[in-house]
Amino acid sequence: MGKTCTELFAGLDCTIIGNADDEVSGIAYRSDRVQPGDAFFCIVGFTTDGHSFAQDAINRGAKVLVVQRKVYLADATDVTEVVVSDTRKAMAHAAANFYDHPSCDFSLVGITGTNGKTTTTYLVEHIARVAGKRTGVIGTVGVRIGDVQEKTAHTTPESPDLQQMFARMRDERCDVVAMEVSSHALDLERTWHTKFAVTAFSNLTQDHLDYHHTFEAYFEAKARLFSKDYPARRVICIDDKWGRELLRRCSAAEDNIITTGFDTAAQIHPIEVNYAPTHTTVTLDVRGSRFSFDYPLVGKFNVENIMCAFGIGLQLGYTPELIVRALGEAPQIPGRLERVSAAYDGGVSVFVDYAHTPDALEKALASIMALTPGRTICVFGCGGDRDASKRSIMGKAALSADHVVVTSDNPRTEDPLAIIDDIVSGMGFGAGRFDVEPDRRAAIARALSQAQAGDSVLIAGKGHEDYQLVGDQVLSFDDRVVAAEELQRAFGESANEGDAD
Repeated sequence: MGKTCTELFAGLDCTIIGNADDEVSGIAYRSDRVQPGDAFFCIVGFTTDGHSFAQDAINRGAKVLVVQRKVYLADATDVTEVVVSDTRKAMAHAAANFYDHPSCDFSLVGITGTNGKTTTTYLVEHIARVAGKRTGVIGTVGVRIGDVQEKTAHTTPESPDLQQMFARMRDERCDVVAMEVSSHALDLERTWHTKFAVTAFSNLTQDHLDYHHTFEAYFEAKARLFSKDYPARRVICIDDKWGRELLRRCSAAEDNIITTGFDTAAQIHPIEVNYAPTHTTVTLDVRGSRFSFDYPLVGKFNVENIMCAFGIGLQLGYTPELIVRALGEAPQIPGRLERVSAAYDGGVSVFVDYAHTPDALEKALASIMALTPGRTICVFGCGGDRDASKRSIMGKAALSADHVVVTSDNPRTEDPLAIIDDIVSGMGFGAGRFDVEPDRRAAIARALSQAQAGDSVLIAGKGHEDYQLVGDQVLSFDDRVVAAEELQRAFGESANEGDAD
């Protein structure tokens, strides 16, 4: 499959210097991955400028360069240059053209917000499956086309990779695709020239301020998905001021909107909620009609996710009765308040959750504490090379637990002890209520050694991840596997000894 430059850049304001009939066989944004016949996009990044790699791309066989300024190279006599104002946006536009606009061939649901995106995509996927649709999912946990699961490097992939995934989903005859849309992706134009059927907003709490710097900039990046750049039917949680501002903007634009939230002004809101250790019973007011049902997820924050998924289901055209039936058998979401199963647990409940923001940690702990007759112990750390300003806030949030073990998360290139110091700086009033154990396995073991029957342990921050990033190493580490092993070590041997007596 190939496209001429004229076809590839159709609809884009650009200047083609050279042969507009040159056929491009692929799209590349890293020179070391260029294949002969590719168009190479010179992306201006934060630390490097892709224009500096133009010669390397040509040497590897690139026949078209897409640039923001004309480059003068000794070995570029047969290379066509396409000059654009923004190579990132041009790459997304060209990628959609290259793959023949695959997002137009299914109903694409884009979900953004700080917390709840992964769970909501899985719920939407399940609703669509119950409706008899073939589905796809793109997000933090990876990509799933039908029943085939794959890993990805980013929550929302770079635009050529994203459009290629869409094309595969189209070719696999997917009817509905649910996608997490990150603020980075929106700011970096990864989703540009993509058609959404529904866009949904969950909430906005502190995260990624190392990139966006201010809450306002973070919000405006998310808000792009609800602007005229991305026309769609909307689902908006109005429980925070950011959701209410989105509602104001979308109402002014006369968008089709369904609002959700605990706020009784929301079109979908709870009338009654009963929480249990294994499920939740809820009665929802859905645009004036009442629906009562159980679903196998726990915690207040999952009520928010259930309502968002309900709204999306309605915007996709499904009946409330079908949505209720689907949510009643909702799947366990990987690493989202996922209970660890072990042959011996000593009566201790262990949960693994991806919570890596102050708000998410606070909500996860509140959910578990509401279900726990005994004490709640929290094990968590913070990632390196990420928003350092939230570390002390997370330390303070963790102290809502009865006891905390502060440990390493993915330290990356930072000193794990320095990250822990940042966390502990917010825990000054909790002296005696927390321990520090930098080794994550040892921290999990320590938490379990302090737990008794009726207690719960929350292991937060990494969720579904099966690795730990330490320096330039990717170490095998899955909180769920390690917790099960440490449960067996802590309680299995004593149980076996009791059997022997």
